[in-house]
Amino acid sequence: MTIPVGAQAPDFELKDNHGAPVRLSDFRGHRNVVLLFYPFAFTGVCTGELSEIRDRLEQFAERDAEVLAVSNDSIHTLRVFGEQEDLPFPLLSDFWPHGNVSRAYGVFDEDKGCAVRGTFVIDRQGVVRATVTSAMADARDAGEYLAALDTL
Repeated sequence: MTIPVGAQAPDFELKDNHGAPVRLSDFRGHRNVVLLFYPFAFTGVCTGELSEIRDRLEQFAERDAEVLAVSNDSIHTLRVFGEQEDLPFPLLSDFWPHGNVSRAYGVFDEDKGCAVRGTFVIDRQGVVRATVTSAMADARDAGEYLAALDTL
């Protein structure tokens, strides 16, 4: 079961695609966060979703929001993926312990061994204000995240 709207977002620390630690709590009091879980780097739907975010990143910045994208890929895979797709936001590795953060948010598929498509819009106080989920084969619309940010 995913974290419900109105709940405090579970804090975490994951390494980004450059090996630097990123903590959700570092944004508390400063910025809204769009926490986006996706199954795998280099797949068509995931690449399309993250490219749309890249192309609309200024709109997220205008809403004082940081985008954090999480998969269960290794940091090495995410580094190459980020460079190849020119993704300027952090790609966080939930590789080991495998899927711990994805599980904490209720978006880890035990049978497939990866995160499903789940997004959490988190306000500056660390509270989940909106969620967007979709089936593995279905891309999410970044406009939904922007609309949720507009309500904060």
